[in-house]
Amino acid sequence: MKNPAAIKSELIARAREEGFDAVGVAAPDSIPDAASHLHHWIAQQRHGDMAWMEAHARRREHPNALWEGAGSVVMFGLNYGPDRDPREILQKKTLGAISVYAQGDDYHELIKGKLKRLGQWLAHKTGEELKVFVDTAPLMEKPLAAAAGLGWQGKHTNLVSRARGSWLFLGAMLTALELPLDEREVDHCGSCRACLDVCPTNAFPAPYQLDARKCISYLTIEHKGPIPREFRKAIGNRIYGCDDCLAVCPWNKFAAESREQKL
Repeated sequence: MKNPAAIKSELIARAREEGFDAVGVAAPDSIPDAASHLHHWIAQQRHGDMAWMEAHARRREHPNALWEGAGSVVMFGLNYGPDRDPREILQKKTLGAISVYAQGDDYHELIKGKLKRLGQWLAHKTGEELKVFVDTAPLMEKPLAAAAGLGWQGKHTNLVSRARGSWLFLGAMLTALELPLDEREVDHCGSCRACLDVCPTNAFPAPYQLDARKCISYLTIEHKGPIPREFRKAIGNRIYGCDDCLAVCPWNKFAAESREQKL
């Protein structure tokens, strides 16, 4: 096997060819505080009726709890930046607003296909085992992406990139290889409160905290029962998701429209 640095460089180059906009590597033990934050969030019932969050919380604590053979976590980011401000449609009350992420092809299938092709190449190249995931496994992608240098978790708890703003889909590859690590990105939110103050339903009890039970994305996608009356006026014409906290982030001035035609 070639040296790990060379393998990483070639993997990044191939990921760029697949259309990924950001790639970074983190150690499996790079998110020691994430587990306690997760358990505190669940203890406060802020996950609502997303029962799987509680059921798989222990497996979510550490990448090695998902696969004990993981030596490195490679995180991939794919820009899905819109071509216009997604909030414009909110003024057109006869139309239904759908979150940017859901307007194209299913990103799970799109990114999984790219990761599988990369995984097949890497497995053939090195003979080492690996696993790929896109959002559906008990893996804390956002803290791992921050540890891998793709961005930082903003006050809205989503990932923010200095180069691409708030619009990144994430995918993960756990590999038995121990690849060179990237430097963790630091928080650049400063005193900004734009994402907190724009939320129509006050879903952020404090910076870096989300109460999913009040989040429009949760209420219109994950929540299976009737939407509580107290939120209906604020939801307006949003019928599937909400992009407000993402759209107002000042770092979006560096964002670009997605290059991926299927999005």
